[in-house]
Amino acid sequence: MMHHDFERDLGADSAMTLNQAGVGCDVQIRVLSGPGCERLRDLGFCEQMQVRKLAHGRNLICSICGTKMAISRDLAEQVFVEPVSV
Repeated sequence: MMHHDFERDLGADSAMTLNQAGVGCDVQIRVLSGPGCERLRDLGFCEQMQVRKLAHGRNLICSICGTKMAISRDLAEQVFVEPVSV
């Protein structure tokens, strides 16, 4: 059985979580990894979706599919993203 190393698959230069992305940045979801994956998918977060991080405070506020949404930092830590190519 093979195990995936998601951070390696992302590439060391682009691997970051939604928490690490800068406010105002547009990013693309690469991988959801962690115990909150099912909850994130229920909220509309899935691989290949584009997200804009709007604010980073007690909760993280982002825009996904034209909807503003607040998620906990714990959930945002399970969303691995890469910058959107311009």
